[in-house]
Amino acid sequence: MNSVYGEPAFDENGVPMVLSWSVADVGLWVRDVLQYPEYEECFVKNFINGQKLIYIDASILPRIGVTNFLHIMDIASKVRVLLGIEDPFWNRSITLPSRDPVGHFLERKSITGNNADRLTFREHLRYLSMFSEHK
Repeated sequence: MNSVYGEPAFDENGVPMVLSWSVADVGLWVRDVLQYPEYEECFVKNFINGQKLIYIDASILPRIGVTNFLHIMDIASKVRVLLGIEDPFWNRSITLPSRDPVGHFLERKSITGNNADRLTFREHLRYLSMFSEHK
């Protein structure tokens, strides 16, 4: 793991370093940092790496085997902290972007392939600016 053992770490653009974590790194984080050894295998069997953590929220955790409600809430909250993304806001205006720029960037990076691997935060900001020009 390239952050201070589970502590949120970000690059100069505010992008979480966790993106480079392997499936094994995520499993170790769940087991050792979150102290849920019973769920390490759930993350490993479902190939959850650092890029895929963006999709881990309270609605996904039961699908991968986390069924205790309190554990679901705790893990989902700690994933958001680790990634530096905002809490879901139930009455968020539909006129606002679906996520903040970093959260949106993480969604784009979560897809596997050469395009996602090469995508930089600066390129992503340029992409977002094209949409804001058309308002």
